[in-house]
Amino acid sequence: MINYGFTEQQIMIRDLARQIAQEKVVPVRAELDEKGEFPREIVKLLADSDLFRVFIPEEYGGLGGGALDLCIVTEELSKACAGVAVSYAASALGTLPLALFGSDEQKKKYMPDIASGKKLAAFGLTEPNAGSDAGGIETTARKDGSEYVLNGNKIFITNGGEAEIYTVIAMTNRGKGARGASAFIVDKGTKGFDFGKEENKMGIRASATRELIFDECRIPADNLIGREGMGFIVAMRTFDNSRPGIGAQAVGIAQGALDEAVRYATQRVQFGQPVSSFQAIRHMIADMATKIEAARTLVYYAARLVDSGAKNMSKFSAMAKLFSSDMAMEVTTNAVQIFGGYGYMREYPAEKYMRDAKITQIYEGTNQVQRDVIGLEVIKESKRNSR
Repeated sequence: MINYGFTEQQIMIRDLARQIAQEKVVPVRAELDEKGEFPREIVKLLADSDLFRVFIPEEYGGLGGGALDLCIVTEELSKACAGVAVSYAASALGTLPLALFGSDEQKKKYMPDIASGKKLAAFGLTEPNAGSDAGGIETTARKDGSEYVLNGNKIFITNGGEAEIYTVIAMTNRGKGARGASAFIVDKGTKGFDFGKEENKMGIRASATRELIFDECRIPADNLIGREGMGFIVAMRTFDNSRPGIGAQAVGIAQGALDEAVRYATQRVQFGQPVSSFQAIRHMIADMATKIEAARTLVYYAARLVDSGAKNMSKFSAMAKLFSSDMAMEVTTNAVQIFGGYGYMREYPAEKYMRDAKITQIYEGTNQVQRDVIGLEVIKESKRNSR
């Protein structure tokens, strides 16, 4: 095993997450997937094991870890079930706007409950007419005395309905375009805040995905994160920090699929010998393993850049998400191929890994958007270096 320079605490976190994934998640993942059932008992176990504390600062009840610690846990959980993993990681995503731009009072109010796992968080940006175009959101927030009044809809929100704390981007000044967006904290149970039906998804089916509905939803003005007009910056900085986590999810999915494929290939006998003895299969396994390791290295590097506050984190976060998710789709497709006809059947886990991998190319910015982000950053760097 490669030494990635983890601290003793990070190794302990990894081993704990791995143990939970293998002992508690693997036995129930097929049932959770089939039923599309939110893994409440596992989430409670993760909370009781203090794994929600890894991405929260110590002063707010956390362990003081950062993006790398979160990636370590997410990868291990994703090896077993990406639906469980994203239910965990989405709480970190919902917390990031608060962690990056929230006031000390807001952090003291909300973060200890997130750290303990008593409350889950979620992030609300995507809308029916605004996905990759984050600047095109239509949900509004108008100031009314000491309150803001929210109206609009957010769709495809992970942990929707299950989370108690939501960070939401809404327009406070339509005339300013993207500069007119602001970020808010909305508590579950607030009058005028409701949820749509749970989506019936292709993959990550154990996670809850619902619409957020705001109808004259009144929240205290103190729930504004940062100041008015910072919403787009909050969203983009959030994704810069969170995208290595999507990369880690993709790496975990791919590693889980490879492990299952290798296990099957050494047991499946054709023409009187295990299929792992055929060069064609060995070459597929070699390519899968190599690309997984390359993606893992990039993810950990991007996470460390995020934790260091590096100026070029945006480019490498996008690279980690892009490369890892494309890799995961390729590796899981090849895992199904190694399983042959059995890989297409629900009886074996290969097809689930393939279904789960697809979303990593889509959410938190499609891979087409990531390529644009990376390309623009590379061009900017070239211009700066040529001066």
